[in-house]
Amino acid sequence: MLEGFLDYLFIERNFAGNTRESYRNDLRRYMLWLQEEGVALETLTTENIGRFVDSLHLAGLEPSSVARNVSAIRSLHRFLFQERLLPTNPAETLHQPKKNRHLPSVLTIDETRRVLEAPMLKEPPGRFRLRDRAILELLYASGIRVSELVEMRQQNLYLDERFIRVFGKGSKERLVPIGDEAAQWIGRYREELRLRLANRNSLDHLFLNARGGKLTRMAVYSMVRQYAVLAGIAKQISPHTFRHTFATHLLEGGADLRAVQEMLGHSSITATQIYTHIDRTFVREVHRTCHPRG
Repeated sequence: MLEGFLDYLFIERNFAGNTRESYRNDLRRYMLWLQEEGVALETLTTENIGRFVDSLHLAGLEPSSVARNVSAIRSLHRFLFQERLLPTNPAETLHQPKKNRHLPSVLTIDETRRVLEAPMLKEPPGRFRLRDRAILELLYASGIRVSELVEMRQQNLYLDERFIRVFGKGSKERLVPIGDEAAQWIGRYREELRLRLANRNSLDHLFLNARGGKLTRMAVYSMVRQYAVLAGIAKQISPHTFRHTFATHLLEGGADLRAVQEMLGHSSITATQIYTHIDRTFVREVHRTCHPRG
């Protein structure tokens, strides 16, 4: 039943692979909860689903994750009802929770520098410090998502031109510029470490683990947290923090919002505007300098 729904998302709704996998994980959690509660799909009520959503909040999931779970559940039950696999659709009146639009955590320029340098300061030196430094530099230089980073292939690197080709949500392709630092660290990692890690399981993936396979998102998350602690950063940061930091630092430096939208791969300018929470002294200075009556 679940696999049939996931096939429907892929074949008929043209869902991206990452979105489909997220739905799979969300719905497996949902099915397990129903099983533990002793609730059958045939007798499921809206109240049952509401209790499951409450359990997600109690578990500490981010509002955006809860909203995605609700979307997955609504889509599943709509599919099951339309295909006549279930007699009713108990999720029809389930409300989509509002997402909190909170300001994302952002590193200062000094904090960013400290995290980027942390792999080279670790004692004793770690075996993967060149790889880790290259990952951190690329996250900050490009603002790519962690899912885009772990899927990055060598064939999509244009280091001489200081560009990378990225395949984002919905398999949308974009070219993202990177700076000299990121290009140089990636080059060092490829020459001095990747060649030793690579095997037949590596395919063309850029960043490899100890077994020569591609890194997982969780491995990158754990690595970022480790170096944040080593750098003495008190903030709770993740790979996505570098995406926020990348966008914020560009805008604080005077970058055009549309250009940042293009680099982040946002389909709407609205999604990019969350990063305009730049320092108020900077905004006042721009107004004072540029406005005729500033």
